[in-house]
Amino acid sequence: MIEVEHLTKKYGDLVAVKDLSFKVDKGKIWGLLGPNAAGKTTTMRILTGYLPANEGKANVAGFDVFEQPNEVKKNIGYLPENLPLYPEMTVHSFLSFAAEIKQIPAAEKKKAVEKSIDLSGLKTVKGRLIKNISRGFKQRVGIAQALIHDPQVLILDEPTIGLDPAQIVEIRQLIKSLKKKRTILLSTHILAEVTQTCDGVVIINEGQLMASGSLEDLTASFRKKDGIIIKIKDTKKGIPLLKEISGVEKVTKKDSEINIEWSQDKDLRDEVSKTIVRNDLGLIEMRPLAMNIEDMYLKVISGGVGQ
Repeated sequence: MIEVEHLTKKYGDLVAVKDLSFKVDKGKIWGLLGPNAAGKTTTMRILTGYLPANEGKANVAGFDVFEQPNEVKKNIGYLPENLPLYPEMTVHSFLSFAAEIKQIPAAEKKKAVEKSIDLSGLKTVKGRLIKNISRGFKQRVGIAQALIHDPQVLILDEPTIGLDPAQIVEIRQLIKSLKKKRTILLSTHILAEVTQTCDGVVIINEGQLMASGSLEDLTASFRKKDGIIIKIKDTKKGIPLLKEISGVEKVTKKDSEINIEWSQDKDLRDEVSKTIVRNDLGLIEMRPLAMNIEDMYLKVISGGVGQ
């Protein structure tokens, strides 16, 4: 649904995006992650037709961004970092205006406005002036204008910036509810945004691709050890027994959880399970050991290899 190949963008001598390639499949939420000034906003502006590129190709919803810009804009909804709102207009009138700008036929405009209001959770404020609604609702208005022409792809630049914790949760839930029929690319420099909202991530730094893939695949690829995390009733008796399992390299306890590690060429889950059952340790939970997204991100930014 989104394909970027060897994209490069220069501002004079400054290379903002350098030979960037990645792909986002249909129906997925993908995060464009990186530190400030990594090239995220520039990449999004190129994908939405706001900026030309010096080199490379970009394809959105089956259309070439540079050769078919009008077709791309019909199939893409864009939420820029700085919201393009008119404070003296009501929410409803602003969205009606957005519908006209996006050339929605007059016979379909009313339905399109009401649908975007409904999807974005704006029913309670649709008659209020934009200047009198909260930052969270303003962000919803920004998302509503991006949705109003029913695009296949949504490009969201820092969608939760400036929001309080409660508003952040609401916007995250809204974004996740929209992926059923749409492909979503959102930029952020906040790690929690990715782990709680996205299916996968593209990590860039200084305009270059550092890594790309699903969160599960990326964390696994940077993990040197394999293992599991368990919860058992009898930790005092269990920890010494787990350490005695042949091949287990490390057993550590943190709060109520026990991390058991072994080398990646082994799979000791069966042995661990047998030990727990045989010694009546009371298994409560068992799940794979995964690298923390923060650890993975820091490792990638400091020199990870693009995938």
